[in-house]
Amino acid sequence: MHVAPSPLAVQLSPEVEAALAERRPVVALESTLLAHGLPRPDNRAAADRVEAAVRAGGAVPATIAVLDGVPHVGLTAAQVDRVCADPDLAKLGVRDLPVAAALGLSGATTVSSTALLAARAGIGVFATGGLGGVHRESTETFDESADLVALARTSLVVVCAGVKSILDVPATLERLESLSVTVVGYRTRTFPGFYVADSGCTIDWSVDDATQAAAVFAARRDLSPGAVVVANPLPADEQLDPELHDRVITGALAAAEEAGVRGKAVTPFVLEHLHRASEGATLAVNVRLVLRNAELAGRIAAALAALARRPAP
Repeated sequence: MHVAPSPLAVQLSPEVEAALAERRPVVALESTLLAHGLPRPDNRAAADRVEAAVRAGGAVPATIAVLDGVPHVGLTAAQVDRVCADPDLAKLGVRDLPVAAALGLSGATTVSSTALLAARAGIGVFATGGLGGVHRESTETFDESADLVALARTSLVVVCAGVKSILDVPATLERLESLSVTVVGYRTRTFPGFYVADSGCTIDWSVDDATQAAAVFAARRDLSPGAVVVANPLPADEQLDPELHDRVITGALAAAEEAGVRGKAVTPFVLEHLHRASEGATLAVNVRLVLRNAELAGRIAAALAALARRPAP
């Protein structure tokens, strides 16, 4: 088996490398959404739309994946084709990166590994759909996403629509607080519920615009390592119908339990079940929220770049 000569040596695309060298805004994007979160062939069209949304916000998109053992920050069209087309592409969290790098394997990056590789490349803003978190029944299974600890250790802004609906949202917020991860709402103090605008939980802080979000991150970065989560809810008229949401989530979780699905296989299994049970409604909402997050992340990255250009007082 091939052994990569330089484990975890990050390969920047020419566009991303030039943008970083010139201190222009860049936004990291995960690839697990493309490989495991959206059905084929919808995922390929969504990939282009998400990158276009980042550009509309004023930044350069940097989709991240590991290909043949090499972490790539910024993908060519052919590389995006590969990520979207390969049904056997691995799902790589932080713990999996050393194995993929050392053995020359390929995989899509999760929130945790995307955050690590983005920070390693010098990217300060990351857009995703929803974070991982504490799973329901975690008191029995101890199932908690590696995203949480990764965000506690990694300095970057993460724009998301809350945490995935299948999770225990109150417990996840408690863990984020325990890990000292800064959480702010974008023009709201209601924590979003991914497919729906309101998870039923509130948060202590909010920001009114991209400039404020950038300023919060700049202050956090000066104090200590750790992420700033910007929770960006869908408008009420764009969310999934709350009644439909509750019904399909309950059915999806029951199906996963009956099938004996555990660990990192739960999320793709449940997302596929939701897509079928909602007759495609969850897919449409998922794409909408990712596009909104990508555009906002682009604006925050642009504001952060502008902040860095200001002369010192």
